[in-house]
Amino acid sequence: MQLSSPLPPADGPPSNAGRLPSSRRAFALFGLGFRPFYLGAAAFAAVSILAWLASYLGYWQTTHVHLLWHMHEMVFGFAVAVVFGFLYTAVRNWTGLWTPRGRHLAGIAGLWLLGRIAMFAWPGPIAAALDLPFIPIALVPLAGVMLKSGKRSNLPLLALPLLLFCANAGFHLILLGWIAGSPMAAVEAGLLVLAVLSTIMAGRVVPGFTRNMAPGSSPRSFARLDKAGAVLIILSSLAWILGLSGGLTPALLAAAGLTQLCRLAYWQPDRTVHYPLLWILHLAFGWIGIGYILLALSGMGLGSASTAMHAIAIGGMSSLILGMTTRTTIGHTGRPMRAERNERFIFLAIQGAAVTRLLANVLPLRTTLLLVSGICWMVAFSAFVWRFAPLLWQARIDQREG
Repeated sequence: MQLSSPLPPADGPPSNAGRLPSSRRAFALFGLGFRPFYLGAAAFAAVSILAWLASYLGYWQTTHVHLLWHMHEMVFGFAVAVVFGFLYTAVRNWTGLWTPRGRHLAGIAGLWLLGRIAMFAWPGPIAAALDLPFIPIALVPLAGVMLKSGKRSNLPLLALPLLLFCANAGFHLILLGWIAGSPMAAVEAGLLVLAVLSTIMAGRVVPGFTRNMAPGSSPRSFARLDKAGAVLIILSSLAWILGLSGGLTPALLAAAGLTQLCRLAYWQPDRTVHYPLLWILHLAFGWIGIGYILLALSGMGLGSASTAMHAIAIGGMSSLILGMTTRTTIGHTGRPMRAERNERFIFLAIQGAAVTRLLANVLPLRTTLLLVSGICWMVAFSAFVWRFAPLLWQARIDQREG
């Protein structure tokens, strides 16, 4: 995949951002894509895990909250919302043109929320009909802005959300009995698409973030290593999704994981210890590399795929989500780019969720560890909502739009 390089950072205002008239400063939840999607995704993350734990532990019985619902909603509900919150904000920053805002943005966010309600409360055909339209409808204005700006070299980036749509459609079609297959495999496919998207984007911004924030650091990126990392993670993910037999899939997965860890080593993660907004991104990237190695081991019968997928999903994706949503929220509300005590607490809580979730697969106290992991997860995302909700629904303190 060839994207224009380097990409401008997505945590500051576009150069031609204007100023809001005073009458429009009070409420800004629909001023730019990160606001409703980050807030909605974080709140949903906390509430949905509470529902899943209550059902899993037998405290709440309902026909709609089950393992497949939990898996689907973490990928195609929670994570997809963050993806579009980031893309709407980043594309606005890269192009200088407005992505959806105001009523347009509120309508798209409302469609996402309707999908979550449908998956929770309504039968399969209705849930599918209300859940599936979100990604294509949300993609249309992004493609329009990129085409209008002339920055067509970044258009291939939109192929990844389209792949997420295909995985989501596969999930629903399998559940409805229209095609054969495993709905769990469809969710895993969606998760690995997110991992590909994350490694490509993180590789383009994390070294720059590190260089700008950590004094004395000199992170390095190598074009051939970055290209090898992208190719390997795409090929290994595809091999896993297609269920290729033999030793090729584990070999590709191991190579992909080791390549990501090699890239990370050149970014000088040791220089980020005193900068939470940096170390959370480095740690998340490392978790993804470890997750792919664990997935390779599971392919050789040395461990479970569940352990590997949770390393990628919680340690990697969710840590990266909290790191990037925190960074974007701080930067795009006009505040100094530094982490306070609350942010450190959030980042440590999600690490607790990742570690205890993996331990639950290998230690005897599975139920207890699952409960601890769920509590850490809920604490992390509830703390994010408590800390950042006022920033997300209020206008920027520098009075700029967005």
